[in-house]
Amino acid sequence: MTVHFIGAGPGAPDLITVRGLALIRRCPVVLYAGSLVPRAVVAEAPPGAKVLDTASMTLDAIVEEMQAAHAAGHDVARVHSGDPSLYGATGEQMRRLDALGIPYEVVPGVSAFAAAAAALKRELTLPGIAQTVVLTRTAVRASPMPEGEEIARFARGDATLAIHLSVNNLARIVGDLMPERGADCPVVVAVRVGWPDEMLIRGTLADIESKVEEAGVTRTALILVGRALDDEDFADSRLYDASHSRVLRPKS
Repeated sequence: MTVHFIGAGPGAPDLITVRGLALIRRCPVVLYAGSLVPRAVVAEAPPGAKVLDTASMTLDAIVEEMQAAHAAGHDVARVHSGDPSLYGATGEQMRRLDALGIPYEVVPGVSAFAAAAAALKRELTLPGIAQTVVLTRTAVRASPMPEGEEIARFARGDATLAIHLSVNNLARIVGDLMPERGADCPVVVAVRVGWPDEMLIRGTLADIESKVEEAGVTRTALILVGRALDDEDFADSRLYDASHSRVLRPKS
């Protein structure tokens, strides 16, 4: 048997990968992170499958379910939100499985920052504006941030920031970024992106706090910061420039 760690995408059931959905359809055991993965994502589990929402379960209890499936020879679809490589608490599960000798694989998914950019119809890396995207978070009730990864460290420059799991720290984020980025720096708070009640709150560092407070947003939100979010005065990429030769379009 194999435990399949599957990225379910940001919320919409049709944003899961073909491979991920195929595994859910055939695995007799499905464990899904119900706090961020809608039940509709795992609705196509096979008849009679054991489907458990792990939101209220401990790590020990989750691993026990995997052990039981292993003993029975049953594949497990372990479904996490977004992509398993980001803030999914998958690393500790894999470490336990390694110790137990239980095989597993990882199936990537659509991360919230990519889904938010799609909803905004924006490219996060614009020529001459920003060519770097920083994926980070702040310390709240989860594990602390390692030294040197504070938001203030990413304030300099114009890299697009995608700040996860941090809407409750918005005031501190604004305070850390404002001196370097300026009050007019664009900000978008993407709330429950990919869900039916998705909301995109657009503003600047000067006014985003009041807009988020007015909307009553306290969780399940991604914060995007950077000039690429609304700058229209950027140069065309050289990728399709007629004067730019490359391997697939050699100079005539």
